[in-house]
Amino acid sequence: MTSVPHLVTEIPGPRSRELHAQRARAVASGFGVALPVFVAGADDSTLRDVDGNTLIDFASGIAVTSFGAANPRIRENVGEQLEKFTHTCFMVTEYEGFVRVAEWLNAHTPGDFEKRTGLFSTGAEAVENAVKISRAHTGRPGVLVIDEAYHGRSMLTMAMTAKEHPYKTSFGPFSSDVVRGPNANPLRGAGADEALGEIDRLIAEHGGEFFAAIVVEPIQGEGGFIVPAPGFLAGLRRIADEHGIVLVIDEIQAGLGRTGRLFASEYDGVAGDITLTAKALGGGLPLSAVTGRAEIMDAAHVGGLGGTYAGNPLACAAALAVFDILDDPDTLPRVATIEDTIRRHLEPLASEIATIAEVRGRGAMMAIEFAEPGTLEPRADLAQRISAECHAAGVLTLTCGTHGNVIRLLPPLVIDLDVLETGLEILAAAVRSVAAEEAAA
Repeated sequence: MTSVPHLVTEIPGPRSRELHAQRARAVASGFGVALPVFVAGADDSTLRDVDGNTLIDFASGIAVTSFGAANPRIRENVGEQLEKFTHTCFMVTEYEGFVRVAEWLNAHTPGDFEKRTGLFSTGAEAVENAVKISRAHTGRPGVLVIDEAYHGRSMLTMAMTAKEHPYKTSFGPFSSDVVRGPNANPLRGAGADEALGEIDRLIAEHGGEFFAAIVVEPIQGEGGFIVPAPGFLAGLRRIADEHGIVLVIDEIQAGLGRTGRLFASEYDGVAGDITLTAKALGGGLPLSAVTGRAEIMDAAHVGGLGGTYAGNPLACAAALAVFDILDDPDTLPRVATIEDTIRRHLEPLASEIATIAEVRGRGAMMAIEFAEPGTLEPRADLAQRISAECHAAGVLTLTCGTHGNVIRLLPPLVIDLDVLETGLEILAAAVRSVAAEEAAA
C-alpha cells in the first residue's frame, strides 16, 4: 500500500472545489457535508478523491461501509445479482435473497424465541415500521424514547430524535405520542437507578396502557457514542415486561460487529422484542431490517408492511456478503484489536489535556468528548477545530453529540492496522495542537 494519507493538493483540492460549486447550483442547500471532497475510488482503509488525494477513512459513511467502501466480496455478490435482475418489488413477485437475509437475521439477533423479519430501505423506515408493528400488537399509541437519542429524519423519527438542530429546526409540529425519558449518561452523573426511576414515574404519569414501545439505542450514536450506565438496558427490559410494552433496540449504528460483538446489546445480556438493523447491513446499499418475536411481527395485517424498494435484490445480495464476512471467525476479534489500538493512542491524551472530558466507546465505535474542565460545559469549537486539522492532514473524522462537542471514530472494521495507527497519530497531533493554541490564547 502506498503511504497514506497521500496528499497532492490542499484539502479540498481544486477539482473538488469546482464540483462543490456545481453542487451548490444543483442540489438543495439543506444537505450538509462533513468534508467537501468528491470521491473517485476507495479501498478497505482509504478514500481517493478526484484530485488524487488519498484520505484515511475514520467515518465509514457513518458506519455504512463497515467492511470498506469497495469490498470485493460485496461487489462480487452484487455483480452476480446485477447480471440477473435489479428489481421486481418483493410485494409483486418474490426472490430468494430477501428470504435468506431474513433467515440469517432471525438466527443471529439476540433472543431465544421464534422470530420474523421485515426488510426495508433506510434506518428511519425500520424505526417507523417497528412503531407500526408495536402499535398493531398492543393497540396502544405511545412511544417512549431516551434523551440524546437519534432515530432518523422522517416526521415520526424526528419526534423521537432529541437533537433539535439541524434535524428538527423548522420542520414541526411533531407527533404528540412520543414521550422522552432521561438517559443514563455516566459522564454527566446519571446512573441507571436514577434514570430508570424517572422513567417509571413517566410511565405512571401517562399510564402503562398508553405505551406501545420503548425504543433505545444500546450505544447512542449521534447523541455522542454514549455507553449507558450498567443496568440501564436491563432496567428498561424490566419496565417493558411489567407493562406489556414492546422493547425495541435500535442497533442501526452499533450493530453488526461495530462494537466487537454481533450486536451491542449483547454486552448487557438484553434482547429486545424487536431489534433494528441498517447502515452496515447493506454493505453500502440501502437496506434495513426489523427483526422480532414472531407473534409481535405478525400482528400487522397483510399488506400493512412493505415499500417499493424494500429489500431490493441488489441490497440483499450485498447483505449476504456482509453475513459471510461476519461469519468469518477472525472478524469480531479484529474489532477488539481496533479498540485496543484506539485506546492506546487516545486515553493518554485524557490525562494530558484538561478539555478532554472522556474517551469512550466499544470496539470500532469510539469517541472523544471535549468540555470545559470542572463544569463539563460542552466545547464544540474544540471538536470542530481538531476535526478540521485532521481533514487538512488527510484523515476523515466526524463530529457528533447533542452539543457537537464529540469526535467520533468509525473506521472500517477491515482497516489496515498500520493505516489505523497513522491516522490516530495524526488525530493525537491535532488534539495537542489545538490544546496548545488554547493554552497560548
